[in-house]
Amino acid sequence: MNQIGIISMQFARPFTVEHFVLFNKIKKMGFDFIELLVPEQGELNLKDTKQALDDAGLGVILAARVNLDRNIASADKKKQQCGIDYLKYAIECSATLGSKIVGGPLTGNPLVFSGRAPQPVEESERLARKDRCLSGLAKAAAYAAQHEILLALEPLNRFESDVLCTTQQGIEILDGVDHPNLKIMLDTFHMAMEEASIPEAIRLASNRIGHFQANENHRGFLGTGSVDWTGVCRALKEVEYKGPISLEPFRRNDDRFGVPLAQWRQPHEDEADRLSASVAFLKSLLTLAEFRR
Repeated sequence: MNQIGIISMQFARPFTVEHFVLFNKIKKMGFDFIELLVPEQGELNLKDTKQALDDAGLGVILAARVNLDRNIASADKKKQQCGIDYLKYAIECSATLGSKIVGGPLTGNPLVFSGRAPQPVEESERLARKDRCLSGLAKAAAYAAQHEILLALEPLNRFESDVLCTTQQGIEILDGVDHPNLKIMLDTFHMAMEEASIPEAIRLASNRIGHFQANENHRGFLGTGSVDWTGVCRALKEVEYKGPISLEPFRRNDDRFGVPLAQWRQPHEDEADRLSASVAFLKSLLTLAEFRR
């Protein structure tokens, strides 16, 4: 059975030492690991964090946080190098914490959350961006191999990235880098916008999947949106994906007019019952997918 985890943003951002008390609670809800955002310098003592995770019997995966200043797709050589250096830092954090995976939009070039609108570029710049991504990811993957860490490259929807949005584009990058320590990370929230069929995209990625995020189309709790979870779980079983699956249901029940849905908001009530139900829901579908006739 796949291990199921929860993103740290479900509870707090930034996630600091005061939130370590949540680890036991997360474990009791049925989660096997927490997906921590790669801590910024000084945000967490990594050895203390690992000890607290071990004490709770909770695994960990890291999620990279790229921005325009650490962006391997950038034409600015300094920003591109900062992007490579950041990925190396994330790999080192992962090794110290005992995590085996660093996932996320490793290519950089964020849009809405960086306040940058998508703009068309000349064909020469499109190809140059691809070359910079290939070069940066090749260096990062080689460094990851030295630490026995897997990099999981996540395509984002068209409003959050203008370099990598679909599974097919991700495979194109993987083919160009051609390194065993670089795989693809699929997120059903983004796939619901960009893929004609989520199950078919999973089949297309097949054994290249290194990490998977199970999220509703509206980022709510599993089973409350329009994602075909039966089809998703059957596809994951068909491609024999046995890796981790994490949840990010941080869409709060707040539909007041004018409240930006893209803005992260801290939980205002205990969500333990819905999180436990989400884990049970996913595990049951994964189990039943094994008995499909």
